[in-house]
Amino acid sequence: MTIQTPTSERPPAGLPDLAALNQLAGAFFAALPGSPPSLPATPLGGVPAPVNVLPGGSSLGPLGQGPQLPGTLAPGANLAPTSPQSVLSLGASTPSLVPHSTAPNGLPDHAAIVPPALDGRVGTQALGVPPSDRVTAQSFGLPGAEDLRELLATPPRHSAAPSTPTDRAGAFYFTQGLHTPQGFATQAPQADAARHPPFDVNAVRRDFPILQERVNGRQLVWFDNAATTQKPQSVIDRVSYFYEHENSNIHRAAHALAARATDAYESAREKVRAFLGASSVEEIIFVRGATEAINLVAKTWGAKHVGAGDEIIVSHLEHHANIVPWQQLAAEKGAVIRVIPVDDSGQVRLDEYQKLLNSRTKLVAVTQVSNALGTVVPVQEIVALAHRAGAKALVDGAQSVSHLRVNVQAIDADFFVFSGHKVFGPTGIGVVYGKRELLDDMPPWQGGGNMIADVTFERTVFQPPPNKFEAGTGNIADAVGLGAAIDYVQRIGLENIARYEHDLLAYATHHLQPIPGVRLIGTAQEKASVLSFVLQGYTTEEVGQALNEEGIAVRSGHHCAQPILRRFGVEATVRPSLAFYNTCEEVDRFIAVVRRLSSGRRR
Repeated sequence: MTIQTPTSERPPAGLPDLAALNQLAGAFFAALPGSPPSLPATPLGGVPAPVNVLPGGSSLGPLGQGPQLPGTLAPGANLAPTSPQSVLSLGASTPSLVPHSTAPNGLPDHAAIVPPALDGRVGTQALGVPPSDRVTAQSFGLPGAEDLRELLATPPRHSAAPSTPTDRAGAFYFTQGLHTPQGFATQAPQADAARHPPFDVNAVRRDFPILQERVNGRQLVWFDNAATTQKPQSVIDRVSYFYEHENSNIHRAAHALAARATDAYESAREKVRAFLGASSVEEIIFVRGATEAINLVAKTWGAKHVGAGDEIIVSHLEHHANIVPWQQLAAEKGAVIRVIPVDDSGQVRLDEYQKLLNSRTKLVAVTQVSNALGTVVPVQEIVALAHRAGAKALVDGAQSVSHLRVNVQAIDADFFVFSGHKVFGPTGIGVVYGKRELLDDMPPWQGGGNMIADVTFERTVFQPPPNKFEAGTGNIADAVGLGAAIDYVQRIGLENIARYEHDLLAYATHHLQPIPGVRLIGTAQEKASVLSFVLQGYTTEEVGQALNEEGIAVRSGHHCAQPILRRFGVEATVRPSLAFYNTCEEVDRFIAVVRRLSSGRRR
């Protein structure tokens, strides 16, 4: 039977014909195998028995007329998407990866035996929907995807303008250039459908077991990704497998486990090489993290090539790890530190940078993404200008490798460093990339086993790179775990990750920026998914504690980047930092706490 929509309850413009959808849904659920038997029309005193019950926290469709089907509305026609998806992934039901952990709703990943419960917000996924290559609408004699698209493409019968957030120019804030009220966001990265499957945040979340953790009785929201990222089950399993089946020291042994461990360790080195676009594994050195990586360069290349009166240039955005080693080197050698200033949005000023370069400049060391503000720095231009002045360039990629595709040869960096735990890998493992000719020229910075070719009491002959810089027993298991993390990220696709995080950052900024008392710190045109802010009337610790009470983890403090925060007149900020496993529902929880604090803030 056709359900008529009363004139007074007609949906706003942009919604599909509800009667047609009701017909389609009714036919679909009636045809599913194992569907419940027909129930009396009016049991229990005239109230129809539920057949497809909404999960907790779900919303009804427009005007309370039943659950809203996911993926049926154009973006912005109703509610903003709870899990922003690229155009390529709309309508896709197949996860990008086979989940390693059980779905939170208990349903199997490969079959659905009951009609899926539907979440009522646009962009969310139906729980328990079977992959499209196993069960299709045509299997039950129902319209297929193309028929449904044709139905939904029919012009709406009403012309009321949809209500959606816009910028001052009137364009939807989440489309195309994504200009927010402060104009910080940039053109969204394009996902590569040819290389990677559609991105499904719900499938991704099932791969991270810690996301099911509860804090203060509430499901964890991990918004501290700039400090460290969580680990997928595949990484956890790979490290465990190493200790269960491969554990041995590497190289120089004839037994089977040494061969397994060596293969796993050197395979991880090759994965890092490909991940960074380096030309050779001999240019990849394993260290404990980005901090140790920068110190290695300072104490080897720097100690050899920087002298009295020479100059080292860093930017105002730098993490302490890319300031302190150069200060120590400058103090030891009598060199000078120069600083590239930033504008009021938090972007480096290339015009002022060019004025700093001169014949005394020996090294330029800059971050690719600011950990405190999220600013994406134009490192390719900075490196090119450094080389034109005859200087070498180091790029700190600790915050960039999890958000952007990096190619060290395209950047032409002389050195590039990053930490494994920032890219969903284990802690205690990091990487130095260095151009081979520079590594050959650099002395080792530690002495011991593994880095020698021959030792007598009179002299030592060192191994060539990278072994020359890996004295002693390395962090073998976590290097292998880093390789697994790179595999995971590569399977999803950094373009997909960048696009999703871009949309999520735009969504969060749109809702955070207008809250009374909030001041965003860092609004550069090019940003990664970092939000840094202060709230009038509260210390950053108080905001962080209030969020923690709701199970939301953020960083509050100076983020080991005191100079850039002081540039903006603050000593500390609250810093939610987002990753590709975060969702708009989690952002909504965060925004609700900040709004509550704002409404009761001290004047």
